[in-house]
Amino acid sequence: MTEPTQYAAPTEIDTAVPHSARIWNYLLGGKDHYAVDRAAGDRVCAVFPGMVDITRHSRAFTGRVVRYLTGEAGITQFLDIGTGLPTVDNTHEVAQREIPHARIVYVDNDPLVLAHAQALLTSTPQGATSYVHADIRDPAHILEAAARTLDLSRPVGLMLMGVLGLVADREEAREVTRRLLDALPAGSYLGLNDGSTTDPAYTEAIGRFNAGSGAVPYTPRTPAEIEQFFDGLELLEPGVVSCPHWRPEVLPFGMPAEIAVHGGLARKPWGVSST
Repeated sequence: MTEPTQYAAPTEIDTAVPHSARIWNYLLGGKDHYAVDRAAGDRVCAVFPGMVDITRHSRAFTGRVVRYLTGEAGITQFLDIGTGLPTVDNTHEVAQREIPHARIVYVDNDPLVLAHAQALLTSTPQGATSYVHADIRDPAHILEAAARTLDLSRPVGLMLMGVLGLVADREEAREVTRRLLDALPAGSYLGLNDGSTTDPAYTEAIGRFNAGSGAVPYTPRTPAEIEQFFDGLELLEPGVVSCPHWRPEVLPFGMPAEIAVHGGLARKPWGVSST
């Protein structure tokens, strides 16, 4: 059954400063954003019109990863960190269509996301969903709270979709990823994507956003740097690639040759610690 939300007391929603989750929601065509978020998103798109493609293909990539994990890997538990605002085909919706008893924990640090938690916490009767209000930089708290819903002695699908770019220091981002993975058993999976530096126009747009928006800066990384987050894991084919190229399906909005968001999926092997 759906379980109570788990969270620390949130701060007041600041509608004067744009927030990445609300901007992303705007670019995806959602409705949970403010004028300041729309203005920030429009500024990015003015420099880089392909930003909408990045949001849509990132979302489609997440769906394909979840379907692989439930359909082929037999994963029934998910820890989705940096989930953002509810849109279409959230992780629990995709997972529970395949496995009705799947259990999902969402983690985000945005008070507006928390305010929409009740809309997100809609589980099948057989499964469970819960929400943790926490920052990715506090893996100990995340894991402690997640253990109230998930059995962390059994494999988990760890989802880090577009969130590590919000941790500017590369080594800190790797350390957070390592600590999360070290707490999960062998047979768990890491699904991850983030903006990449492969398109100069995208990199310029993000640089302007960081300089002028007032929001938490976002740091695109090279595909090689993104691949390093999978160190110590068994990376599935086709490896770390531009997201539309990861096990592609027919998409209603087409498939560009490559976009500046790269990701992959990897399994934690037996007897090997993440590094």
